[in-house]
Parts: sequence; C-alpha cells; structure tokens
Amino acid sequence: MLMKRAELYQEYMKEVPIPAQRGSVIPFTSWMGLGRSTKQLYGQPLHYLTNVLLKQWDQLRFGSKDEGSPLDIIVHPCKAEATIWLMEEAHQRTTSSHHIAKLQLSDPMHDAFVDAIFPEL
Repeated sequence: MLMKRAELYQEYMKEVPIPAQRGSVIPFTSWMGLGRSTKQLYGQPLHYLTNVLLKQWDQLRFGSKDEGSPLDIIVHPCKAEATIWLMEEAHQRTTSSHHIAKLQLSDPMHDAFVDAIFPEL
C-alpha cells in the first residue's frame, strides 16, 4: 500500500506546475516559514522532500551566532524563494517513488511533511 501511495503521490506532484511568474518579496524568519508562505501565496503544495529539507535547514541554524536573526536579512527573499522552487522542480521531476516509500517507511511522522492540500488516497 505504501509503495502505491508513493507512486500516486509522485505522479501527482509531477503535474503541479512550478510558478513561472514570481516576484513577490516574502518576508520570512525561517525556511519552513518561507515554505508555508509560498504555499499560501501560490496555492499549491510543496513536495514531501522539499518540506523535509526546509526543516533540516532550519535545524542547521540551532546554536549558530545568527540563530535568532530573521533569515530574510541573511538571505535575500528573492534568492531564497528561487532556491525553494529550484529544489521543488528537482524533487518533482527526479525523485523515484521507491525512494519516497523507503523514506516514509523509516519515518513514522512522514505525514507531517505531506501538504494537506494533497488529495487523500
């Protein structure tokens, strides 16, 4: 069942377009916050792996000297958003459903990183 869900998920995500018209400057304090804002602004989900990576990037800041600084003063908002869409495109187009199923099997909390606007299977 998990493999079938992963296959359907990856096929669905391949159909989600990467926004061509961008240009909004989105203020953000964390990578996950920027991800949430882009999902709201463009009304579409981000790939499971993009969400996981954004969380990991936030965790990398723990204990750094700029941990409490808003990210939008460290990384320009336009560059940060472009980075998210570049990752998203790579995850949508190149990730195998087998890899997704394997990752989700090893992570009991994987549903927390699958966006709610993805249709229930």
